[in-house]
Amino acid sequence: MSHPAIKELVLDILKPHSPSLPEFATYLCDLEYVDVVDISLVEMDEKTDSLKVVIHGEGIDFDGMKDYMGKYGASIQSVDKVVVEVKEE
Repeated sequence: MSHPAIKELVLDILKPHSPSLPEFATYLCDLEYVDVVDISLVEMDEKTDSLKVVIHGEGIDFDGMKDYMGKYGASIQSVDKVVVEVKEE
């Protein structure tokens, strides 16, 4: 039986200035299903950073990721790309 799993996400994220980008990227990599995090700063205003976040992994839990980011005050503004792979069990 096959099982589809999210392998890559490209997200538009809005977060407060703190934590820093390296700290936020490391925080996201703590998730067991995340292998690589690539963050680019798109825009910075007085209180927030707009980020392009590319996440690679195996079986990424989108809802779990959204909740996990929320603990640092980050929110997903849009999902710009999703790659799903079907794995044979």
